[in-house]
Amino acid sequence: LPVGRFLRKSKINELPQLINVLFGDMSLIGPRPQTQRCFQAFPKSIHVKILSVRPGLSGIGSIVFRDEELMLHDSNEAERFYDEIIMPYKGTLEEWYVNQNSLVTYFVLLFATIWLLATKKIPLDWPVFSKMPVVPPELRKYII
Repeated sequence: LPVGRFLRKSKINELPQLINVLFGDMSLIGPRPQTQRCFQAFPKSIHVKILSVRPGLSGIGSIVFRDEELMLHDSNEAERFYDEIIMPYKGTLEEWYVNQNSLVTYFVLLFATIWLLATKKIPLDWPVFSKMPVVPPELRKYII
């Protein structure tokens, strides 16, 4: 439906999660909650790290993979591309966030989220992102 597409593109569908932020179950910034299937696609070594922080309304994975639907649409093997390329890198990004977890990183990602909503441009040229994990070759045309 056109209404659902608009809600997803504008991210208005995320607003009910603000209630979870107000109750303290979520943070504004942190690893996005995943379905069990998607979480299992993360590298096993980082499961514990990701679970050690509060999930977020937005985060580095949400910023970098803003156009995830386009990436999947472009792929001839969308499920394989998701499981073998997108999710492992997204998991590595979430691990990067946990390792970089500081007030500065939190507010930079919060500002980057607002920037992205306003401009539709991913601000990966900001200095805080310089130590981000290397983008896999299959994702470079979308991310860099």
